[in-house]
Amino acid sequence: MDELVVVTGATGRQGGAVARHLLAAGWRVRALTRDPDSASARRLAAAGAEMVRADMADIASLRPAFAGAHGVFSVQNPMISGLDAEVRQGRAVGDAAAEAGVRHVVYGSAGVGRSGTGVGQWESKLVVRDHLESLGLPLTVLRPTAFMELMTDKDFYPPVSMWHLMPKLIGGDRPLPWLCADDLGAVAARAFAEPERFVGADLALASDVRTLDECRELWREVFGRPPRRFPMPVWLFERFTGKDLTAMWRWLHENPVEIDPAVTRSIVPTARTVREWLSVR
Repeated sequence: MDELVVVTGATGRQGGAVARHLLAAGWRVRALTRDPDSASARRLAAAGAEMVRADMADIASLRPAFAGAHGVFSVQNPMISGLDAEVRQGRAVGDAAAEAGVRHVVYGSAGVGRSGTGVGQWESKLVVRDHLESLGLPLTVLRPTAFMELMTDKDFYPPVSMWHLMPKLIGGDRPLPWLCADDLGAVAARAFAEPERFVGADLALASDVRTLDECRELWREVFGRPPRRFPMPVWLFERFTGKDLTAMWRWLHENPVEIDPAVTRSIVPTARTVREWLSVR
């Protein structure tokens, strides 16, 4: 496992977790970012990653970054780029990987893996996946539903979203599949290590299944207080974030998502439950 893996979005939650686990397993990591001078980029460089400036929408910048790569971890963030740009970036990563003769692409997707949900950021990932498959790339797809970081990370506005609007739109008693970003990184590293097991796999990932009400009670048990909540009307939230997140939450209210955590634990036995993850925050 001393070959080279290129990690896109390397300073984000998913890409950063993948890069860290690959480095720990002995892979060489080329970490792509738009800002190699950021604090997160400097931390990855200190851990041993080769930091490279690249734009996922620009295949000309991806070609030299992919030279000599055995594998590529591909992830895009539509909350930053928008849905159309997400698709352009995902396609460009696939095209550059195919040109470079990459032997394994692990794609950080999301959602339920089928069309017709009306959730833009799930549908866009199906377009990217179909393009990667059309190129004949050896492919593994990772599909988490809900990241545990929704409960804590300020970029997700947890007092408004996780603790106020999600219970209203999904329902506090709807079981949801949870995974933390670090455990997704561990799954990705395992996929690169065992291509014979994972090439061709489309993996719905979860290490715990909990309702939002259960998550709130676990928070109270761990921290001795309820999570902070900031009421906001749906229309105002949509003015800031668009309507895709609320469309997702409404879809989840009407459509149960069943994922067996045993599948994820068969890959990473140490994958954390919600309680375990909160306990180390």
